[in-house]
Amino acid sequence: MAQQKITPFLWFDDRAEEAAEFYTSLFPDSRILETQRYGEAGPGVAGTVMTVSFELSGQRYVALNGGPLFHFTEAVSFEVDCADQAEVDELWARLTDGGEESACGWLKDRFGLSWQIVPRRLTELLADPDPVKAARVMKSMLTMRKIDVQALEDAYAAGDAA
Repeated sequence: MAQQKITPFLWFDDRAEEAAEFYTSLFPDSRILETQRYGEAGPGVAGTVMTVSFELSGQRYVALNGGPLFHFTEAVSFEVDCADQAEVDELWARLTDGGEESACGWLKDRFGLSWQIVPRRLTELLADPDPVKAARVMKSMLTMRKIDVQALEDAYAAGDAA
């Protein structure tokens, strides 16, 4: 298997292994690849988890137990392309369990990492060549926390009934 050129590296205080196990449970084609432990030279306690390499849907990541110095912010998030409302609902429920909802399909999971849970249909509707229809969809989406595909469809079609 070819080495991935660029790998997202995620800094956790002390929950890297727990996070990697949680994330790999969410997506098909996901797995833990390797766990490395701190040795006697530190800087962590010898024998504790230093890094966990894992794949989510074939994309490689590394989680580091780096201590409490740095924290996640919304400046970096992971966007998930969801096939339908059922996938949005499932991921939203699992990722917000212990986390928090935000606006427009954004959330923070229990580890503080930001995610965008985006139904594919939203992208399609926003790309409509009719700017009036796309604007109605955008206006509707801006009122949401978790994205509601039917509400987007209703907003898209609202002008067609007139």
